Amino acid sequence: MASTERNIAEGSLARAFEKDFYIGAAVSSRTIVSQKELLIGQYNSLTAENEMKFASVHPQERTYTFEEADRIADFAREHGMKLRGHTLVWHNQTPDWVFEDGQGGEAGRELLLERMQAHIEKVVGRYSETVYGWDVVNEAVTDEGEALLRPSRWLKGIGEDYIAQAFRFAQAADPNALLFYNDYNECNPGKRDKICRLVRSLLDEGTPIHGIGLQAHWNVQDPPLDDIRAAIEAYAALGLQLQITEMDVSVFAFQDRRADLAEPTAEMLRLQEQRYRQFFDLFREYSGTITGVTFWGAADDYTWLDDFPVRGRKNWPLLFDERQRPKAALRAVLGTDRT
Repeated sequence: MASTERNIAEGSLARAFEKDFYIGAAVSSRTIVSQKELLIGQYNSLTAENEMKFASVHPQERTYTFEEADRIADFAREHGMKLRGHTLVWHNQTPDWVFEDGQGGEAGRELLLERMQAHIEKVVGRYSETVYGWDVVNEAVTDEGEALLRPSRWLKGIGEDYIAQAFRFAQAADPNALLFYNDYNECNPGKRDKICRLVRSLLDEGTPIHGIGLQAHWNVQDPPLDDIRAAIEAYAALGLQLQITEMDVSVFAFQDRRADLAEPTAEMLRLQEQRYRQFFDLFREYSGTITGVTFWGAADDYTWLDDFPVRGRKNWPLLFDERQRPKAALRAVLGTDRT
C-alpha cells in the first residue's frame, strides 16, 4: 500500500519531539479504527500490542495467521508511520506445540532451534520492508534471586545461548533491522544490573544486538526518578541505543488495590502530571541515546491495565482520556503549561 503524507496536528506529541525521538503507541487491529484520528494526529510510530506475538501469527506449526498484523502494517505504511516489531521470543504467548515433540514428550534443542529459526525467518522476512526494529527477546531476566535467566521453556529446551541464537536468526532474516532486548522492572537496581550483565555478555560474544527496550510500566510513585536516571546511564554505557517501549503511568501506586473509583481523583491526576513532566524532561536530556518513546496504548479508552493487576478496576495511565481528549499530563509533557 502506498505511503501518504501524515497529518501531524499542531501541538502534537510527534511534532513536539520530532528532533528528539519517535513517539509511538501500541495498537490493535481494533484501535487503528477506533483511535484512527488520534493516532494520525499525535504519533509517528506504532507497535502491535499482541498481533505480532508468536501465538497470534503462528498458532500451529504449519499455520500462520497474519491478517491482524497485516492490517497494522498496512495502516503504518498508509500513514507514513514507523513500525516496531513485538516480539519474537518470549516465555508468554507462545503455543505449547513449540515446546513439544509431537509424541508426548518435550522438544529437544535442535528441534526448538529449528522452530525458532523458521518462525523468525517467516515473521521478520514478511515485514522487512515495514518494521524497522524488533524486540527480539522479551523478559528473559529474573526479577529476584541469584539466577540471571528466567527458567523458561526456551532456556530449558535450548540452553543459555537461546537468546544469542534468536538475535542471530533475526539479523539473518533482516540485516537492516534494529534488534532490541526488551524487559520490565528495568530500573530496579538489582534487575538493571542483571540486564547489563546479560547484554554485556551478548556483546562480548559478538551477538548482533543494537538496543535495549525499557518497558517503563511505571506509576505515580515508583520507580524513583534517580533509579530511572541510573538505569539510563548504565544501559547507555554499553554503547547501545535505548528505547522506551511500553510506557504508561498508572494512577494507582503498586500497593493500592482499590477497585471502587469511577474516575481518577484530582490528586491522582496531579501526581500523574508531575511524573510525566519529570520523565519527559529526563528523556529529552538523554535524547542522544533514547531514540524512541512508545506508550502502551494511545488513550485511556483502552489500556491493558484495565483489569490488571486488580480485576474489575479501570486505570487511566495515558496522556489522553477515555474520550481521547488531552489530559493535563499531555500539557506537562509538551511544556504548554509553562507558557
